[in-house]
Amino acid sequence: MTVLDDYKDRFGGSFDDNKKILNDIATIRSKSLKNKIAGYITKLIKNEIRINAEKENQQSDQKTTVDTDKTESTESPTKDTDKTESTESPTKDTDKTESTESPTKDTDTNE
Repeated sequence: MTVLDDYKDRFGGSFDDNKKILNDIATIRSKSLKNKIAGYITKLIKNEIRINAEKENQQSDQKTTVDTDKTESTESPTKDTDKTESTESPTKDTDKTESTESPTKDTDTNE
């Protein structure tokens, strides 16, 4: 639609305002045709506004999710460290057994 492409910045979400703008930029003698075109333009503009608002909401939701993920990832190493420490405890027991043998070996090596 050439009118919309050329004058999109002048149109808005109001049917009456769009009808007046259409009168200014085009000569349409038929009242019903003018109303149909103004209604169509209004519908397109409102849909575009709605889609842009949804995109902004999704982006803000994603930012919130990313912020939450960052917070969780910051907390996760602490949780992982706790898990690692508890996992390391049996390993430390094994290490104790090895460490008991190691000082003997180290002592042998030092002598």
